[in-house]
Amino acid sequence: MFTLDRSDDFQLYRIERIHTPEHAPEWHNWLQELGFIPGEKVMLMARAQPGGDPLVVRVGSSTFALRCAEAACIEVTLLDNALGAA
Repeated sequence: MFTLDRSDDFQLYRIERIHTPEHAPEWHNWLQELGFIPGEKVMLMARAQPGGDPLVVRVGSSTFALRCAEAACIEVTLLDNALGAA
């Protein structure tokens, strides 16, 4: 398991857990309100250039821009694309 900011582009992942830093506990509810909840499928679509921050992320049928620090709060596991596309 690793975090969304370290995931590969265009790979389908499942959200396992949201782990927010102590200095920003409000991110937990904010991310969940956007749809970043355990069990949901998520995909990193693009990274801004230069520097790779922010990230373009698709969760469910919605697309968002997340800062790398926010994406680092989202623990994910890689899904088999054949199974994840169903």
